[in-house]
Amino acid sequence: MKLRLSAIALTLAASAALPALAQDKVLNIYSARHYQTDEVMYDTFTKTTGIKINRVDADDAGIVARLRAEGAASPADVVLLVDAARMAAADAQGLFQPIKSAKLDAAIPANLRAAPTADGVTWTGFSTRARVIVYDPIRVKAADVATYEQLADPKLKGMLCTRSGSHPYNLSLFSTVVERLGDQKGEAWLKGLVDNMARAPKGGDTDQIKAVASGECGVALTNTYYMARLVKSNKPEDRAVVERVRVVFPNQGTTGTHVNIAGAAVARHAKNRDAAVQFMEYLASPFAQQYFADGNNEFAAAKGVKVDNSALKAMGGENFKAENVPLAAVAKNMTKVQQMLDRVGFK
Repeated sequence: MKLRLSAIALTLAASAALPALAQDKVLNIYSARHYQTDEVMYDTFTKTTGIKINRVDADDAGIVARLRAEGAASPADVVLLVDAARMAAADAQGLFQPIKSAKLDAAIPANLRAAPTADGVTWTGFSTRARVIVYDPIRVKAADVATYEQLADPKLKGMLCTRSGSHPYNLSLFSTVVERLGDQKGEAWLKGLVDNMARAPKGGDTDQIKAVASGECGVALTNTYYMARLVKSNKPEDRAVVERVRVVFPNQGTTGTHVNIAGAAVARHAKNRDAAVQFMEYLASPFAQQYFADGNNEFAAAKGVKVDNSALKAMGGENFKAENVPLAAVAKNMTKVQQMLDRVGFK
């Protein structure tokens, strides 16, 4: 059974639409993922285990709002969210519970999970996306945008475009850079980004790519799956954008490219905890990893699993070096980094 609700409709009253959920062989998922390829993954889990999946789809904010409103009465067993910043924020509100799983420990790198406690781990990443640099090869040399640090170089003054600095995608990247550089150098880097802006931050990642293609900007930041969608598109206007820009996976000679996650957690008040843990372990299997990652043109998180995605290959993302800064440590920096963004005027 699949329930599709808008974020506006995610209220306590909506819970009446769900069947009796505290029963054997049932798993209730609140998901911020809406990809058709995930259906095969869910169906295979049910066929293999006999556990029926009931699903509520909404955006991340709607899911978190619903979990908070429902409290202990929530029927949710598993929560699927996008971005470590959102996972960490929900975790900080006490919406997840820790679990212990030798299978997850073996399959998923420690830097893609919440920091372990004596009671276990609260959230786990199951796919990754890289935050890359897109540039105009007519105006910018690849060597001048080989690292995130170079984005603050005065030679790029008036060329940089980004979405809001407070958006989780940027906030995660910026928190990672601050973790590496330290507070003083990290804030100076953020100020350098502001000084190099071609315009005030606006729009999403796809808008930044198109702004580079149009000549409005010389360089921009984007998650890989936004570029991959354009690469796979058959629309002439999208093909023209792809042909006009180039992609760099930053910091390949040093710390590696920043990666973020789409992840999952067992809900704080899960009524079907054993089934929830079983589903989490299933997500780390090679079969599920293929569908979970490729559904949004992402990379697998599990060790040794490769996703065969033509668009990601075309971008040069088949064997890039990824950073290994723990996302749990990055999450701790986010409030501090937001304050830095306010001080340097990064909207």
